[in-house]
Amino acid sequence: MLLLAALLAGCKREGPEVEPPRPGPIPEAVVEEPEPVKPAGPPELPPLFRDIEKRTFQFFWDTTNEVNGLTPDRYPSRPFSSIASVGFALTAYPIGIENGWVSRTQAVDRTLTTLRFFRDAKQGPQETGTIGHKGFYYHFIDMQNGHRYEPWVELSSVDTGLLMMGVLFAQQYYDRDEPREQEIRDIADELYRNVEWTWLQVRPPLISMGWYPETGFIEHDWTGYDEAMLVYILALGSPTHPVGPEAWQAWTSTYDTEVWGTFMGQEYLSFAPHFGHQYTHTWVDFRGIRDEYMRGRGIDYFENSRRATYAQRQYAIENPMGWREYGENVWGLTASDGAQRTDQEYQGQVREFRHYSARGAGLAVAFDDGTIAPTAAVASIAFAPEIVIPATEELHRRFGEHLYSSYGFLDSFNASFQYDVPLKTGRIVPGLGWVASDYIGIDQGPILAMIANYRNGFVWNLMRKSPYIQEGLKRAGFTGGWLDELAGQEGAIGDDAAEAVEVPAAQGGTAATPVRTAPAQ
Repeated sequence: MLLLAALLAGCKREGPEVEPPRPGPIPEAVVEEPEPVKPAGPPELPPLFRDIEKRTFQFFWDTTNEVNGLTPDRYPSRPFSSIASVGFALTAYPIGIENGWVSRTQAVDRTLTTLRFFRDAKQGPQETGTIGHKGFYYHFIDMQNGHRYEPWVELSSVDTGLLMMGVLFAQQYYDRDEPREQEIRDIADELYRNVEWTWLQVRPPLISMGWYPETGFIEHDWTGYDEAMLVYILALGSPTHPVGPEAWQAWTSTYDTEVWGTFMGQEYLSFAPHFGHQYTHTWVDFRGIRDEYMRGRGIDYFENSRRATYAQRQYAIENPMGWREYGENVWGLTASDGAQRTDQEYQGQVREFRHYSARGAGLAVAFDDGTIAPTAAVASIAFAPEIVIPATEELHRRFGEHLYSSYGFLDSFNASFQYDVPLKTGRIVPGLGWVASDYIGIDQGPILAMIANYRNGFVWNLMRKSPYIQEGLKRAGFTGGWLDELAGQEGAIGDDAAEAVEVPAAQGGTAATPVRTAPAQ
């Protein structure tokens, strides 16, 4: 037995010891001596992650309608397209190019098809027959004609924002002096400039969640801390319909009363479903840059998401509701599919279970019915690789036979749900519990993009170059880190007007050309 124990110990993969985040401020990054963006000696990704990337990319490439570029909200159900899924798809295609999974020509074709469709599709205030209004787009649209899918579908500010992030990413990536890539850049610019952000400021300076042609503006504005960070950054950066800086101030003014506090040993801005800590970070590199609020707290939004990730894991370890399988390497609550809306007895208590719903653990609006979504952990790889890598491996090792398939991880599973009731979706696997049957685009997208960001900052580095993202951040009051570095570079160019702005061709093209490296193999 002693020999067996020694052999097993020898097989255990060693990793660097990384101290978990502590409450309180951290030193602010400065251009002269930037703080490390990740703990020293970050873990290398095991081969599993390359397989996850390839399969997740294929979700977007295979399921998107080749005729119009619309990506389904989910698959294989595929009932309608989600404009947010399209934004993630536009981000996925360059990752496919860099990895050799598709050619640049193929990706340019697909991207042009998508952008032309959104440019040419009819907009207007009608209840049917349009794709959007005032530059905004409906949350869900028909996979074939792009029209608003059903009367319950809203014109969505945040989903338009997710689409626009993908549009601006395409504008940055396709940088060659070639007619079709120039057209991508031009159409991307047109789509972004067309969004009338101020139209949704019905209770200024905040921005409404959206609009229905039948009933008008949605009564709720984006407040607190959540995925709508990207809405305000995009609205602030608009060259045609910008909102004022007071919009960001109003947005952050709701933090203290709603979401700042200590949860599971972490002091941070809490948002219970983990997608709120991931979506904006998919495209915006918050490492070392801070707005006024975060300067006062002594951290940045990247550190905030890191703490939120640790809090999610600690919640699963403590498992206050006693769900099956929760633990150190099985965790992750976010918006995801579930088995069914039903009340069932579990461990002597009547518990509520849901179908698709926001799930999460945090200071407020938390809901947990035992459903784990792999995207909550895997898409946090850039924040806390030392806990995400083992979690991803364990999810794959223990549940992969039923949870991991053609396009990577299926959306979710619930080991505690083993009831003999009609299911909304998914299936019951004997001995495991409920397992989803669909992949969902807005859960797939962050997995692919954030692994790319972890490898070499691929999406972040390109979006740093976007003048609209830069402007949005600056008008929101962000300073420090790479923003100050870019400002210094611009100043150096401006100080010597006699110097040519273009970089010699041998050094990579013009000054506006993004510096890009292929993901590590």
